[in-house]
Amino acid sequence: MKMFGTNGIRGIANEYLSCELALRIGRSVGAVLGGRIAVATDTRVSSEMIKSALASGLMSVGSDVLDLGMVPTPALQHFVKNRPEVTGGVMITASHNPPEFNGIKCISGDGTECTPEEEARIEDLYETGVGCVGWREVGSVTRVEGAGDEYVESIVSAVDAGLIGHAGLTVCVDCANGASVNTTPELMRRLGVRAITLNGNPQGEFPGHPSEPTEDNLSALKRMVVDTGADLGIAHDGDADRCVFVTGDGRYVSGDVSLALLSRYILGRNGGGKVVVTVATSSLVEEVSEAAGGEVQYTAVGSPIVARAMRADRGVFGGEENGGLIFADHQYCRDGAMGAAMMLECIARNGALSEQVDSLPRYRTVKTAIACPDDLKRKLIESVSEAHSGERCNLTDGLRIDYDDGWVLMRPSGTEPKFRIYSESKDPETAERRSKEFVSEAEGILRNLSRASRTASPSSA
Repeated sequence: MKMFGTNGIRGIANEYLSCELALRIGRSVGAVLGGRIAVATDTRVSSEMIKSALASGLMSVGSDVLDLGMVPTPALQHFVKNRPEVTGGVMITASHNPPEFNGIKCISGDGTECTPEEEARIEDLYETGVGCVGWREVGSVTRVEGAGDEYVESIVSAVDAGLIGHAGLTVCVDCANGASVNTTPELMRRLGVRAITLNGNPQGEFPGHPSEPTEDNLSALKRMVVDTGADLGIAHDGDADRCVFVTGDGRYVSGDVSLALLSRYILGRNGGGKVVVTVATSSLVEEVSEAAGGEVQYTAVGSPIVARAMRADRGVFGGEENGGLIFADHQYCRDGAMGAAMMLECIARNGALSEQVDSLPRYRTVKTAIACPDDLKRKLIESVSEAHSGERCNLTDGLRIDYDDGWVLMRPSGTEPKFRIYSESKDPETAERRSKEFVSEAEGILRNLSRASRTASPSSA
């Protein structure tokens, strides 16, 4: 039974994600990761309920639970990574999903997200069941304070805090009423940055705006940056493992642009190196990175995949185009507060974010999606691949076709009956044209596949 998606197990609380499921997953996690397990939550209304059920499962198989309370996901990962006696962690979060959702994200003893093999073992044990220990061997719960402060301190130590403090910067921080409400404002204080905070209360229904930090959801942040004369806007998602930015003149900065700017900056600091990104990332990152003396490696979509490739191949920086930034010098996971601090250092050293954005090459990326039944996703990829067999095809994740003047990516959604189609080029008309062509081609293939499937099915008469 496949339960883990790209970033853990997710579902509506008290529906799919029930206390019974959390209890059984807790037993399975305890059996796989063993020993002492650190557990934390974001601010969702259902988080304490799910955490309690999961902790009961862990204790029932003899694991001790260290309850870190409400902290960002990367703060939990930092805590686990730096304690050899802690054998793993579990974050109760649904990240950017609506407030009725919650999730379970499992962390290995090195602070990285569990490998597919570990997740498969947890799923198998969920199915077969795990026996409980005797009453003398049950685990305990210990409340641990200070994980967020420790995380903030580690970030302050990892950047040039003196340079940032002397720059006299003012920022507006949108915490989305999520897990960053304590840590990111404190980080700004420690860095000597004047911070103006909005959506800074731990309200798990996300009343300010949906917790996904898209441009549409950040209109208040954009206005506040302009109205207060701030140098920068910073926004997190619900569990604060991502961050996106707004320039001093109120422009939303896409994740691809943030990746490119920070790639250039980090490669300059390191004298080159490897940047790891997914196949859905703009070619802007590759162009800028190569100009800065680096190289780019592409992976399938998913931050754990990027992080594992960075570790295996000595990547100095990496991430995804959704604001997920991974810094090898800090930890191998998406790290929203570290991303914010590094961008502050980049601005303090190289000048206003708006000017840095304007210095980059321009690309046009068209993103769309079409409906596609799950049972036809593989056949659609095979059919499109066969039709374009003479072109430069990359099957790392879905199908990416590279052209001299751009690329097209078609990949199945892992959570919905959809196929995502991205088209990019420096020429906007080319990007738009290819997007329409591939949407039309995919829809035509799906019609034929559906017709063939109906013809092959026995008559219901």
